[in-house]
Amino acid sequence: MTSDSQPPSDDPIDRNGLSPKFWERKPLKSMNKREWEALCDGCGKCCLNKLEDEDTGEVALTNVACRLLDDATCHCSQYDIRHQFVPDCIVMTPENIDEHAYWMPQTCAYRLLWKGKPLPDWHPLITGDPDSVHKAGSSMRHRTVSEWETAFEDWDDHIIEEPI
Repeated sequence: MTSDSQPPSDDPIDRNGLSPKFWERKPLKSMNKREWEALCDGCGKCCLNKLEDEDTGEVALTNVACRLLDDATCHCSQYDIRHQFVPDCIVMTPENIDEHAYWMPQTCAYRLLWKGKPLPDWHPLITGDPDSVHKAGSSMRHRTVSEWETAFEDWDDHIIEEPI
């Protein structure tokens, strides 16, 4: 399957009909909504709660997942209406990437391209397979704990090392 092929029905990201390797030719700030959304690899890491050191600004990733993250698919269970449930969920856009890229996961396509780096070989836009991120072991599939069941005081115990 190539990036021009129809995505499987369980893949919520529409990569159908996009220009081949558009991300190599087009600056992030020039991408349309479909191209921007297609950059998401479906790893689920952006939906993990993070801890930021107030003094250093260093961001630590935890395996404590947002209440809306589906641990099996690594996609938001309520993506289109997520702000009704999680008002402070950040919508990453070409306009705000400069402000937010620093806390994105190290393997995130948005962060990588923002830094001028290539997509990883396992990225679905390269493989044409939305499961390639899981097969490569770079997703959070079946690796998270619920924010409902994990006290904030215990989040330090759930810090994970990147890259995953």
